Amino acid sequence: MPSSDDRPRAAVFDVDGTLVDTNALHVVTWWEAFRQAGHTVTAHDIHRSVGLRSADLVARLLGEERAREEAEALGAAHKALYGQYFGRLAPLPGAGDLLRHLAGDGWRVVLATSAGGQELSALRRALDADEAITATASADDVSEGKPHPEPVEQALELAGVPAEDAVFVGDTVWDMGAGTRAGVRCVAVLCGGIPRADLEEAGADSVYADPAALLAALRAGARWPTG
Repeated sequence: MPSSDDRPRAAVFDVDGTLVDTNALHVVTWWEAFRQAGHTVTAHDIHRSVGLRSADLVARLLGEERAREEAEALGAAHKALYGQYFGRLAPLPGAGDLLRHLAGDGWRVVLATSAGGQELSALRRALDADEAITATASADDVSEGKPHPEPVEQALELAGVPAEDAVFVGDTVWDMGAGTRAGVRCVAVLCGGIPRADLEEAGADSVYADPAALLAALRAGARWPTG
């Protein structure tokens, strides 16, 4: 809940795998995009790369040289395959209620996501919590992706809140890296499929099963790890 001196505070959220149940869909559609292009990439390796921007994901999995040649085509193939699911995306348990709870307690809720355009619109429709969201820092607003801090810094700028008065919630090591580099305390959720130990090593101050578990903890009086 807000601090005793009533300073505004920001709750910054990743979306994919944190609020909306999309990580497995990204793995399958990236796997198929790579397969169609003649590349064998394991689902495990793709899963550990979800959360990166398309070009960065391709570079991590195929190398920088191959990424320069193929990232655009592979990204377009993934986008087309993933787009087939836009109408069926589902929020993770408690996601919308968590955002509404925080907004009702005076937090400025901001999304920081590598999605943009129609994909971001589909994610927001799935969340169905626009009334609780103050602003969104999307792929259309930044030049760098996570784990670079720019997406989180942009979210803080939109919220008008300094890093010490904010919390960033995400599900990947890339989220934790972006948050810690931006000077924000990080909370992780396990619903994206990344192990607790990896998230803690990457900078998570606390870890919850999913948005519903985080909401239950907040309702029970848990204090978030802000400065």
